[in-house]
Amino acid sequence: MKYTQLGRTGLKVSRLVLGTMNFGPQTDEAVSHAIMDAALASGINYFDTANVYGWGENKGRTEEIIGTWFANGGGRRDQTVLATKVFGNMAADGDAWPNHDRLSAVNIRRAVDASLKRLQTDYIDIYQFHHIDRRTPFDEIWQAIDVLIQQGKILYAGSSNFPGYKIAQANEIAARHGRVGLVSEQCLYNLAERRAEMEVIPAAQEYGLGVIPWSPLHGGLLGGVLKKESEGKRRKDGRSASALENTKVRDQVQAYEDLLDKHGIEPGEAALAWLLTRPGVTGPIVGPRTQEQLDSALRAVELELSEELLTGLDEIFPGPGPSPEAFAW
Repeated sequence: MKYTQLGRTGLKVSRLVLGTMNFGPQTDEAVSHAIMDAALASGINYFDTANVYGWGENKGRTEEIIGTWFANGGGRRDQTVLATKVFGNMAADGDAWPNHDRLSAVNIRRAVDASLKRLQTDYIDIYQFHHIDRRTPFDEIWQAIDVLIQQGKILYAGSSNFPGYKIAQANEIAARHGRVGLVSEQCLYNLAERRAEMEVIPAAQEYGLGVIPWSPLHGGLLGGVLKKESEGKRRKDGRSASALENTKVRDQVQAYEDLLDKHGIEPGEAALAWLLTRPGVTGPIVGPRTQEQLDSALRAVELELSEELLTGLDEIFPGPGPSPEAFAW
């Protein structure tokens, strides 16, 4: 496994991030534990989750599964860089508790304690803001984070789904008070969705944030979806199914799969390997439901893409170009 430094932190992290969103809703506890064991044994040390994962009436279930895995001992917690998130309301669906969502100081305080209990640990390495909060000023947010750092409950703060201007705003206000600020950003970024290249990734690079792309296969669209369709293995619902109803998208995906077939490379592995070539990217989040999917992701880390192939991928899925030049007529 290849490793890199996470932004401006002293943390050394794997080039793949284990996403746990499927643990609970789609993957039971025993299989989830086996996947985490296999990931750690293979060198993946960066695990990502969120307090709301498990969804619906099972919100928090994913953190609980990670917690029981830590409780198995064997140095699991000490070897893991753990990231979770705060923002969503953890009340049962239909209940609207006041001050139990977003990034108010009171919700941050309550949410971190609840996550620590579910995770069966006494600290979180990266505590991430799941979305921007237009109602709460960053002065309040950073004050709450300072308290958590002083209490030893978290080490660093990160963001998720932040636009470039919010990354800048958050870190400028942090710097004004002599704080570290954000150290990582999780953003939607893959071959088929490259808008992050215009402002999010440049902002992250400017402020020294690690970039953690989520949905690296764009909901399965980049994972060999047309080949699976021809073999009768493709799911008939989900993001990739609706996207393929667009003729232009379908033609792009067909060209993508044809190109990779010519080079003898699996589409999903190529999509991950491409992200690992991108400037500023720390490592993409992979969310395996099975051991087979984890094995495929691990192969991508060692995959070297030729310049010819990279050029071909750019021609099929062109990026937006640099900002502000890309806005020129």
